[in-house]
Amino acid sequence: MKRVCKFIVAMSAVLFSPMIAGAQELSLFAWSEYVPQSVLDGFTKETGIKVTYETYASNEEMVTKLVAGGANYDLVIPSEYTVEALKKQSLLAELDHAKIPNLKNVQPSYMNLAYDQGNKVSVPWMAGTVGIVYNGEKIKDPITGFKDIFQDKYKKRLVVLDDAREFASWVMVAQGIDVNAVTKDNLAKIRPQQKQWMDLVRSYDSDSPKTALQSGDVDIGVVWNGEGSLLIQDDPKFKWVLPQEGAHKFIDSLCVPKNAKNKEAAHKFINYVLKPEVGKEIWEAFPYTTVNVESKKLLSDEQRGNLASFPANEDKLKLFTDIGEVMAEVEKQFSDLKGQ
Repeated sequence: MKRVCKFIVAMSAVLFSPMIAGAQELSLFAWSEYVPQSVLDGFTKETGIKVTYETYASNEEMVTKLVAGGANYDLVIPSEYTVEALKKQSLLAELDHAKIPNLKNVQPSYMNLAYDQGNKVSVPWMAGTVGIVYNGEKIKDPITGFKDIFQDKYKKRLVVLDDAREFASWVMVAQGIDVNAVTKDNLAKIRPQQKQWMDLVRSYDSDSPKTALQSGDVDIGVVWNGEGSLLIQDDPKFKWVLPQEGAHKFIDSLCVPKNAKNKEAAHKFINYVLKPEVGKEIWEAFPYTTVNVESKKLLSDEQRGNLASFPANEDKLKLFTDIGEVMAEVEKQFSDLKGQ
């Protein structure tokens, strides 16, 4: 898996470089638009620990920055299949659950999953899905799934996630192929349709795809559910659809690199963000799917009824698994087709 392999190489360089003792601070490397500044400020106020927050919009960007910067990070937030890969390489520190009493607030269905049984190296931060959001004032035909939006009549009216594996998975489910059955043969099978779909896209954006929808540059987006949730909360003209063909359900987790220099601070941060009121604060800023049972209880009925944040039916949603070296082929196909 090219993405994971590069990530592991980068992490190796970071994790095994010389450490310099420092003041009480925490270096957090996380997805952009994912950790509210108010939460960081609250943590500092409570603990005296300063947080340095660097962001990335994709796993690839995270890898690039790790390689280029060679800095040390105390916390990272990989997705489920990346946790799986890093755990295989023994690149993550084992967590001390005794230092995370608020772990009890995590919904059991997000714990003890196959990629990290016993949650030895990961604590769920946020879950979510990929779905379709569209401007109901501009799009009048029924939208139920990927096949409805990747049509010639919507050419250059779409923004989609800039993510090779995600895009491949959309074509795969449209053809009835399991999202984790990523093989060279299946990539060849989906390539013609993937090219056809990619030719319709106006822009790729994994950071803030909602921006193009808000500005009116596009009318349809394939986006993270947190982005979709913000759109439908702010403007009723936007509609959210969970693709009937199926989609990726992701779980992003807080993980401590094996040789992080501030493991104690990292544990304190993990425990802090699992407080019910802090979890609510996080959700209100970035309304993905909260994994915190007690935080969800603090939300209003209207907030809990947001179907982008809390899907009514998850039967066709699947976690990604580590696909190993074939990820290089996924990325190459995506890159090649974008360049055509």
